[in-house]
Amino acid sequence: MYKGLFLLLTAEFSFALATVFVKFITNNSDIPPIEITFFRVLIGTFVTLGYMIRTHASFRPKRPLLVFGRAIFSLSALIVFFYAVEKTSVTKANMLNMTYPVFIFILAPLFRIQSVHKSAFIFLIAAMGGITLVMNPDFSRIQTGDLIGLLSGILAAFAIIALSFARLYDSTVLIVFYLMALGTVCNGLIMIPFFVMPQDSELILLVASGVSGVAGQVFLTMGYKYVNARTGSMISSSRILFSALLGVMFFSDKLSPHIITGGIMIMTAIIGISALQRRNQEPPFTDH
Repeated sequence: MYKGLFLLLTAEFSFALATVFVKFITNNSDIPPIEITFFRVLIGTFVTLGYMIRTHASFRPKRPLLVFGRAIFSLSALIVFFYAVEKTSVTKANMLNMTYPVFIFILAPLFRIQSVHKSAFIFLIAAMGGITLVMNPDFSRIQTGDLIGLLSGILAAFAIIALSFARLYDSTVLIVFYLMALGTVCNGLIMIPFFVMPQDSELILLVASGVSGVAGQVFLTMGYKYVNARTGSMISSSRILFSALLGVMFFSDKLSPHIITGGIMIMTAIIGISALQRRNQEPPFTDH
């Protein structure tokens, strides 16, 4: 249990740290988020490819459409999330992205994955209130970064729902491999017109961001071997705290009362909704 707790906390810290490197890159260079995403999925491709070769895993998916659908949603969520980190603070981008468990709970009945417990509506209201406080909308102007951050959470929810179907037929590692491989090819083609040759320091940050994200993925997968899905989902909310602390340390992110209150409400909603999940439900597999 304690080993699982340590691994999952390390995973969430790694995900939060990756966004710090992304923010350094976007603040100090013209490198676009699409290029940052490319380095993440490229490193992930080599890691998952090596693992599959070492374990003699099959590369042939049983349900290609589900695997590719999952890859498209997850890659879209990752790209949009990095744009959110560029446009808003590290703290707010992570808080809004971490709303994905709430949207999963809202969307799941539409896909007949699970029914919504009556008590969940209390947590859904808390989550919506928290999102409103974090975004602190000013109706005189559109807060692009916050809207993009919320969109990344919605896309991540669709990605995980797609994963729940794909995992009925194929292994998680095969699904992640195709996510990374397809992302490398698609990102590589899309970023050609926007490619910016990184300087030495920028290249180090790009690699660091990619390694941190992939490390988070590895630690997350290892951690779920020692805890159940419900406990793991609760621990995942710790990324909100890690991102807030790192945002304050490195970028002097402002933690106003409404952001702190909103963050607490979102965390409470995530923990509450996770507590209502069935014990035998498989854990969500995040990619950022």
